Amino acid sequence: QVQVVESGGGLVQPGGSLRLSCAASGSIFSIYAMGWYRQAPGIERELVARITSDGSTYYVDSVKGRFTISRDNAKNTVYLQMTSLKPEDTAVYYCYADISSGPRLVPYDYWGQGTQVTVSS
Repeated sequence: QVQVVESGGGLVQPGGSLRLSCAASGSIFSIYAMGWYRQAPGIERELVARITSDGSTYYVDSVKGRFTISRDNAKNTVYLQMTSLKPEDTAVYYCYADISSGPRLVPYDYWGQGTQVTVSS
C-alpha cells in the first residue's frame, strides 16, 4: 500500500505566499515524477508543476516565476512554494506521485486527498 498525504493549504491574501507539502509512504521502491494539479469550480483540472527524479521541472505558464517545485528524495516528499498569489490561484491542489513498488513493477500514479488554497482579501 502507498499513501500520499498533502498539507499546507489555507487562506491567504493576494500577494501572499503558501508552501504545500506532499509526502509519500508505504511500499515504495522508486518514485519517478511528482507534481501538483489544481482544480477550481467549473474548470478542468490542470497540471501546475511537475518534477522528475533527476530534478527536471515543468510549470504551467500562469505560475512561472511565482511557484517553485522541489523534492526531497530522502523523505519521499515534494513541495510547492507559491508566492505572489492571485485570486485565480484559488483551487483545490492535488499532489501525485508516480511510484513503483518493486523492481519489475510498472509505476502507478498515486494521488493525495487534495488541499484547499484560497486567495482572497
